Amino acid sequence: MKKILGLIILLFPAFLFASGQVHKQNINKGWKFYYTQKNKWFPATVPGTIHTDLLKNKLIVDPYYRDNEKKLQWIDKENWDYKTSFTVTNKVLNQKNIELVFDGLDTYADVYLNGKKLLSADNMFRQWRVDVKNTIKSQNELHIRFYSAKNITDSIAKSKLPFVVPDNPRVYARKAQYHFGWDWGPTYITCGIWKNIFIEAYNEPQKEKPFVNPRKVELIQEPDSIGRTFYFKIDGKPVYMKGANYIPSEMFLPRLKKEDYRKIILAAKDANMNMLRIWGGGIYEDDAFYDLCDEYGIMVWQDFMFAGGMVPGDEHFFNNVKEEVKYQIKRLRHHPCIVIWCGNNEVDEAWNNWGWQNQFNLHGEDSVKMWNDYKRLFRDSIAAWVKEYDGTRPYTSTSPLNGWGRANSITEGDSHYWGVWWGLQDIEMFENKTGRFVSEYGMQAMPNYNTTLSVTQPGDRFLFSDVLKAHQKHPTGYQNIQSYLHRYFLDSSAVKKLSLENYTYLTQCFQYYTLKNIIAIHRSKYPVNMGTLLWQLNDCWPVCSWSITDYSRQPKAAWYAVKEAYRDDVLPQRDSIRPINLKLQKPEFNLKYIGEGNYIIESNVDAKYVYLYLEKGFLNINDNYFDLKAGEKKKIYLKDRYFSSNEIPVIKIKSLYDIR
Repeated sequence: MKKILGLIILLFPAFLFASGQVHKQNINKGWKFYYTQKNKWFPATVPGTIHTDLLKNKLIVDPYYRDNEKKLQWIDKENWDYKTSFTVTNKVLNQKNIELVFDGLDTYADVYLNGKKLLSADNMFRQWRVDVKNTIKSQNELHIRFYSAKNITDSIAKSKLPFVVPDNPRVYARKAQYHFGWDWGPTYITCGIWKNIFIEAYNEPQKEKPFVNPRKVELIQEPDSIGRTFYFKIDGKPVYMKGANYIPSEMFLPRLKKEDYRKIILAAKDANMNMLRIWGGGIYEDDAFYDLCDEYGIMVWQDFMFAGGMVPGDEHFFNNVKEEVKYQIKRLRHHPCIVIWCGNNEVDEAWNNWGWQNQFNLHGEDSVKMWNDYKRLFRDSIAAWVKEYDGTRPYTSTSPLNGWGRANSITEGDSHYWGVWWGLQDIEMFENKTGRFVSEYGMQAMPNYNTTLSVTQPGDRFLFSDVLKAHQKHPTGYQNIQSYLHRYFLDSSAVKKLSLENYTYLTQCFQYYTLKNIIAIHRSKYPVNMGTLLWQLNDCWPVCSWSITDYSRQPKAAWYAVKEAYRDDVLPQRDSIRPINLKLQKPEFNLKYIGEGNYIIESNVDAKYVYLYLEKGFLNINDNYFDLKAGEKKKIYLKDRYFSSNEIPVIKIKSLYDIR
C-alpha cells in the first residue's frame, strides 16, 4: 500500500501536467501571396509584410532608396491574398478544444480555413482566436485576404461627410498611425501577417496566472507653490527621469530581430538613460523590447496607440479598442519596466490648440459630440480598463496635459515644448520654459553621412536635391535648420556653400550643442523639473530627423552629448560662449595608437567638435565630437575590436575650424 501511495504521489504532478497540456503548432511555413499584375503566386515570408515580400521576389525597387517612395504608393491601394497548406496530427485533432490564433494581422482581413470564413479582422493590435474544432482536418488550406487600409479608411471618411474626424481618415483604422506618414517617416500603409499564426489544442483550458507587480510605482501630482508636481516614485523613492521618446525602428516591422532591439536599448542604456517613452503613433512593441528594458533597467512610459487625431464614437470602435487594451495590458503587465500607461499622444493638446474646430468645421453639436467621444474613451473608459486589468500602475489620459503655448504647460503636468524648433525660438528660451516633466523637445540633424551614401547616387549629394528632400519629411525642416545654423554656427551664405558631407557634420554639431544645453537647463531646475525625455532616440528609415541614432543604428553626434549630459556623477554645464562667436585657430592633431584598441589624441590649439571617422564604415569609439584643450592628452578606445599594429585603419579627423 505504501508503494502504491508513493507512486501516486510521484506521478501526481505528471497527471496534472497531462490534463492541462497545450499542444502548440506554428503555421509560419509554406506561405504564398498572389500578385495580380503577374497572375501568379510568389513565395511569402511569415511574419512579414506585402512590401517586404514584393522586394524579396524582386517585384519592386528598394522602398528606402532615393525617392522610390513615390513610385510604390500603388501597393497601398491593392488587396492582397495569402495562402498556405498545413497538416495536423491526430493527437491535435483529438483534443476537446482547438483554436487558431493570430498574434497580428495587419489590418483588415478575411480569414478562411478549408473554404469556410472564420474571421473578419480589423485591428492590427489585437490577438484573434477562433474555435476551429469543427473545421480543421488533417490536411488544411488557410487563406487570408487583406484589404487596402487606405481604401477602407477613405471610404469610411467619405460616408461620414460633411462630418470630419481630425486627423481624417487614418483615425478610423486601428493600425500603426505612422504608416500613413509622419514628419519623420514615409507613407507605406502596409498589410500582411506581421506576427505569428499558430494552433493551440487542449482538453482543459489553462488558468490565468494571478498578476502581481513587484519593482511599487506612483505618479505624484500634488499642489505646490508653483502649480502641481509631476514626478515618479519607484518603491517610495523619487526618481529623476532621463531618457528619450521611442518610435518604431522600422516601417516594415517584421524585419526587426532581437539583436536589432538589443542595439537600440543599449544605445539608451549606454547614454545613461533610465526611461523610454513609447510614442502613441507606433505599435505596442515586441516582447523582446520589454524583455531588454527589464534586463537593462530602462523604465517605460507606455502610450496607448493614439496620436494626433480624434476618435470615432461608434460602439464597434469602442468595443474594438477595449479588446485591444485588454489584450495588450494582459500581455505586457508582467514587465516591471512599464511604470505608466498613457491614453494618447497630443490629442487633448491638438483639440484645444491646433485650430481643428475651424479647419474641419466642427462647431455646435458636432464639436460637443467629438469632445464627448474623446472624454468617454480616454478619461473614462481606458482609465477604467487600466484599473481592471492592471491596477498597479498610474494612468494619465494624454501627453501633454497642456500645449506648449499655454502658461500652465510650465507649471503642471508633463510638457512637450516645441517653441524651440516649431516656434523657431532660441535655445535659451528653455531657461523660462522648463516644465515639471518635459516629455518632448528636440532638434533635427542629418543622418550619418555613410547612411546617406547608402540611399543616394552621387548626383543626389548636394544641398538640397530632390532626393534629399524626399528624406526630409518636416514641411519646413531644412529651412528651420538653416535658421538655427545661421544664428548659432555660420552665416547663411556660408552654409549654402558647404558640401553635403560638411553640412551633415555641421547639423550634427548643432544638434549636439542644442541637446547638451537644453538638458543642462532642465537638470539645473531640479527638483521643480523631474524629467527630461528628448525627441527622439531612433529612426524608422534613413531620414533627416530629431533622432540621436539613425536608421543604421549608429550614434549621431548628439548621442555623445546626451551620454555626458545624463551622467549621474556630474551635472552638465552649459556652454559659456553661441559657437558662432568662438575664435578658432587651425589645429594640428596627433593621434597615436597605444594598443588594445586605445588611442591618445592631442591638439596644439583649442579644438571644437573633434570628429574621428573612417572614410568608409563606422568607427565605434567611446567618445566623439568632443572639445579638446591645447596640449590635453585625451584617451579614447574602440568599443568593438582591437587592431594589430599592421592593420590599424586610417582614422580621419575633422573639427569646427575645417567648416569655417
